[in-house]
Amino acid sequence: MDLSRYHARAREHGVNRVVYWVVRAVVQPAMRIWFRLERHGRENIPNSGPVILAANHRSFLDPFVVGVCLRRPVYFVAKQELFAKRWQGWLLNALGAFPIRRGESDEEAVATSKEILARGDAVVIFPEGTRIRTGSLGAPKRGVGRLALETGAPVVPIAVAGTEHTRRGWVIRPAKVRARCGRPLTFPRVDAASRSLAERVTERIWPCVELQWEWLGGLPAMHKAAVIGAGEMGGAMAAILARAGLEVQLACRTAAQADRLSRASLPDGVSACTVADLEPATLDLLVLATPLRALTGVVARLGDDIGHRTTILLPVRGELGAHAVPAARHLRERTRAAAVASLGVPHGAGALLRDGAHADLACGDSDRCRQLREALLRAGLEIRATDAPAVAPMRRAA
Repeated sequence: MDLSRYHARAREHGVNRVVYWVVRAVVQPAMRIWFRLERHGRENIPNSGPVILAANHRSFLDPFVVGVCLRRPVYFVAKQELFAKRWQGWLLNALGAFPIRRGESDEEAVATSKEILARGDAVVIFPEGTRIRTGSLGAPKRGVGRLALETGAPVVPIAVAGTEHTRRGWVIRPAKVRARCGRPLTFPRVDAASRSLAERVTERIWPCVELQWEWLGGLPAMHKAAVIGAGEMGGAMAAILARAGLEVQLACRTAAQADRLSRASLPDGVSACTVADLEPATLDLLVLATPLRALTGVVARLGDDIGHRTTILLPVRGELGAHAVPAARHLRERTRAAAVASLGVPHGAGALLRDGAHADLACGDSDRCRQLREALLRAGLEIRATDAPAVAPMRRAA
């Protein structure tokens, strides 16, 4: 497929202004009515000059949602397969799209982005590289950091929520769609950004997108975890979560126990503390690796402090079954946690750290179940599907 003509048109001519403004005149009011579109923070997007709009990606509608957040044409990358049909490729190109070869370093797409920014226009970038339709945001690729460094253009972090619910097959359904634009970020310009420098800049940009996402009520990514219970199960769970890339606190009953653990060889990413030192409201994941008989006391002590962003994980020795439901239901009823999940450990805590270890996961919240499963897979566990009963999330009053 010859894609060069689409790049050349985007670089030399830009959008077809007649097509662009006619389509926009139809699409913008349709979005306001059909999707009840809300746009927050539009004042943070510069009215002129080059700007990179870095957004999460949930649906094919996202470029259009971002596009109506500012009053000038925007340019965006689209997968090369969308340009296979000439009429479709021409229309997308006329609206500001240019092709990108996903899964490889597409220098032609980078060059096109640079030329568009050099003439003072706006480019939409989706750092995740593909659509992430459910759960929390995906991991960003370093391309947005490289583009920001090599052009010097400010980067506006944008979150879009709700577009994943607008399409079922070929049917476009009404759904609430919201977008929020953060304050622009600027970085020093360099001629050729190294891989490590581009990654560091991307690591500065993406948390700002996540901040807008969480403001819109999106599922936060898991960064901070705590494990209560420093026994064999607690130690194994702390090591697994640290292996998955989380910042982990291993909480003990007394300061003396925490001090002994601190002097021991804890895995990288794990720190020891007391239960009293925890700040449950700030945690993304709380693992209760205590004996079931002690669970009531732990919940009575911390239950009111566990916030709506936290997922509680209850490790259970042996296969998951109906016996795990009462404890999970107790946690669901006595805390404000967003979800309660159970992890069945068939071969005991000692087997969790071995290669090929497997476990069963049950959770009533599908998005948080997926998030937990991905973290455990990153740690090297094999997560098996289970028919064990799960406690569904409680409905909260609006």
